[in-house]
Amino acid sequence: MSAPTSAASSTSSSDKVSVMLAIYEKKTISIDLYDPLRKYISNIYSEREAQAQEDDLNALRELRFDLEKPSSTDPLSTRRDLLQSYFRALSAVESRFPISPDRSHINTLDFTWFDAFKSSKKATQKNIHFEKAGVLFNLGAVYSQIALSCDRSDAPGLKQACNSFQTSAGAFAFLRDNVAGKVAIGGTTTVDVSAECVGMLERLMLAQAQECFFEKVIADGKPPGLCSKVARQVSLYYEDAFKALNSAPLSQHFDRSWISHMQLKASQFYAEACYRASLDLHQKEEIAEEIARLKSGTNALTDAKKSVKRVAPSLLDSVGRLESNMKRNLERAMKENDRVYLMRVPALDSLEPIPAASLVKPASLSEIFDASKERWFANLIPDNSAKALSRYTEMVDDIIRTQAEKLQEESEITRVKLKEMDLPESVLALEGNLSLPIDLKEEVEDVQVIGGPSSLEAELQQLRDLKRVNQELLVQTEDLLKKEETEDIQFRTHFGTRYNRPESSTMTKNLKDRLNRFAANIKQASDSDARIERAVKDNFDLMAILDIRPIESALPNLARPIMSLDGNEDAILGSLKQSLRQLETLGAQRAGLEDMLKDMKRKDDILPKLMATAGSSEDLFRKEISKYDNICEEIAQNINAQEQLLLQIQVQNGEFAAMFNLEDYKVSREKCYKQISAAMAKFREIKNNINEGLKFYVTLQDAITNVKQQCSEFVTARSLQYKDMLESVQTQFAGLNFPPDGKQPGYNYPSASQPNPSTVADPRITSRPRPSYSYMLPSNPVTPQPSNYNYVSTGLNNPPNMPPRDLNDRSQSQPLPVSYTYPSSVPPHNFTGPQNLPNMSLQVDPRSYNYPASMPQTNPRHVYSHSQQYPSYGVQQQPHNGGGLYQPQPQPQRSTQSGYGRSTYNGNNQYYNNNASSQQQSGPPYPRPPYSIPTPDSYQGGGPAGYYKNQ
Repeated sequence: MSAPTSAASSTSSSDKVSVMLAIYEKKTISIDLYDPLRKYISNIYSEREAQAQEDDLNALRELRFDLEKPSSTDPLSTRRDLLQSYFRALSAVESRFPISPDRSHINTLDFTWFDAFKSSKKATQKNIHFEKAGVLFNLGAVYSQIALSCDRSDAPGLKQACNSFQTSAGAFAFLRDNVAGKVAIGGTTTVDVSAECVGMLERLMLAQAQECFFEKVIADGKPPGLCSKVARQVSLYYEDAFKALNSAPLSQHFDRSWISHMQLKASQFYAEACYRASLDLHQKEEIAEEIARLKSGTNALTDAKKSVKRVAPSLLDSVGRLESNMKRNLERAMKENDRVYLMRVPALDSLEPIPAASLVKPASLSEIFDASKERWFANLIPDNSAKALSRYTEMVDDIIRTQAEKLQEESEITRVKLKEMDLPESVLALEGNLSLPIDLKEEVEDVQVIGGPSSLEAELQQLRDLKRVNQELLVQTEDLLKKEETEDIQFRTHFGTRYNRPESSTMTKNLKDRLNRFAANIKQASDSDARIERAVKDNFDLMAILDIRPIESALPNLARPIMSLDGNEDAILGSLKQSLRQLETLGAQRAGLEDMLKDMKRKDDILPKLMATAGSSEDLFRKEISKYDNICEEIAQNINAQEQLLLQIQVQNGEFAAMFNLEDYKVSREKCYKQISAAMAKFREIKNNINEGLKFYVTLQDAITNVKQQCSEFVTARSLQYKDMLESVQTQFAGLNFPPDGKQPGYNYPSASQPNPSTVADPRITSRPRPSYSYMLPSNPVTPQPSNYNYVSTGLNNPPNMPPRDLNDRSQSQPLPVSYTYPSSVPPHNFTGPQNLPNMSLQVDPRSYNYPASMPQTNPRHVYSHSQQYPSYGVQQQPHNGGGLYQPQPQPQRSTQSGYGRSTYNGNNQYYNNNASSQQQSGPPYPRPPYSIPTPDSYQGGGPAGYYKNQ
């Protein structure tokens, strides 16, 4: 075995060079990483993924090839960078590719490395840790070579050498702590990568780094006491290395020259420490101890020189010069003591150990070995790594959740306690910054936006206008029936027995009853309107507070005391305000801390580090989770500061309340709150009553309009019948063709029990086509029902403006336009026959009238000829089998929309009872709130009560 590589470049007390050592690299055998790794990717992931990793696989193979055959022309820095890059790549491979003898793993890779100190010995393992151990050893060796190549004669070179020795020690320490144990359990290995060997090399590199510092303090002319401490630490590091070399398994593995070198270097720097200590003692005139230190140092050198063999001659020369200097000083000191000081020299074993000062340590290689920034096989994430990442995420989430709950809890505690102390409202009230509770303030602002209590008068006027429109419409409808009844009486008087159609009073009884109920409803509604107007007048003063703008100006002011005994109001108020500002600052800090926690979690991505970590993931988790410790500590400090500040505020608020008579102010303010709330409640009540009334009048107007349309159709049909009968009578008189039974032809009126005969064709009918109208007459028409007040969902929104209608611009046969709709619960009134009336006890009989061809067809009906029998109103008629003129026809539905957004009252369903004397359905005398009338057929008889709640 060869001697250790060495170079001399340092000066000491001998004023000559000092010998240091460097380490040779380990040798290896070529191996191809490409094929086994690619096959594994293809089998475990996919062929497509294997193709995607081609670049990384080729780059890894290239790094291994360069590692196997170092170039003698490349600088040491290039070799260093290659080893570092390859080690980071191995870390990425380790976390993604299981390499071991196991059949399910990659078991075709055999890593072979030779011993650095006995090149004839080698070991092979299917273990990636063995490969990493070889790389780490070579990295430490390269750093030692870099250090030895530095020119230590100047300060920059000396500093670089010292740093390189420390980095070399760091590489050997990392190998000992993280890899050597895994290599030992992987099978046969070499001694050079054992924990004992790399530990010895670490101490050697530290000794040489400390020696660089000794050279520096000597060159800088530092005090002898400091130089002694530095030299003593050099000797201690060499002593540790010497002890390791003298122990198994290293004692039989290393050449004797290594042991001799370590022993002599340890003795040299122990003697150097004694020499520097003696110089310091001489300056202090402590001659006796000076003599003892010089004797101790020379004895150590003498003993070492006797036992060492095969050491570098330059080292022996350096030791000899040091020994000569020490003996010369010893002779001088002994003469001075004998002649002048006459002090007793202490025994050598009684001397205190020379203190040591360590100025070096193994350099951390965490950043150098950090593969998290590398992109090696970034898309390959094994299941165990994904599970580990999930576990870490849960740990972080638990921290975030716990701390966020603490922050929120403290914020809520602050809010509740300030609310109990009426802060900061009471302080703001003293400064004139009054405030209402948020919900009450919003309600008042909503009222003020729509005009406040003053807007109620305009809505009352809308009620009056709608009532007037309904009254006028009712009068017009009654006039239609009266006019028709008058004509019927005149015709009956004129024609006598030849006028055999039913009397109008019999046929219009139900219509008149409905109109009477409408009139009763209007009267009841008028009473409710009057109650509303009285309520507005009686409560206007109460609601006047809602017109004050801003509403906060209605609140009482918190005034300063008229008389003050000690005049410290400003001091009390100032201290309280200062504490509140501090509390606000703490609250802002809590918000910032919570945001900081969330931001840290968002940026906390440890997957690259997890994939690059060769060791236990738990170690990584502990390290990474520790970065949340500082912010958790800040949160705890914030919470503690808030608790102390709240206690202080409670004391200050007690003084403030006593000084400014706060309790009386709270009573008056609460009274004002109640007054505003009472005004709001009354305003809402009146507003809702008005809205109820508006809805009722709109609904009633639609119902009256529908009845008016029915009356118009009835009058038109009666008029056509009269004309047809008049033509027939004139024809009979002109032809003197009287029937034997004295009845007019074509007018055979059956009784209620007789079926309707077939219709006789008339050439006048065929020559003058007429539209067909089909009537479906209900058995129990009912009227709208006003009811008591109920709060409705419209809230404070005004109904749309409803101007009075002009009722004189339409013919009697057309329905009035409907500008309002029913509530959403009202179904559209579109009936085509009895089958459309489930769950209703109504009987419908189709009716038919003769209309002129020129009559507007707003509601198509069947026509019948003058020779048909006139149907009996109130008597159910049976249509002919197979269909005919009496078949019910589908009714077109009106789709007029109004401001209320609901379907209009179409007016196309039944309006006659099947019998004039049939019994009306029982029920309440007015509609249920909010005055929605399901269908015109559901109207019941009027009652004495109004549609509003009694005031």
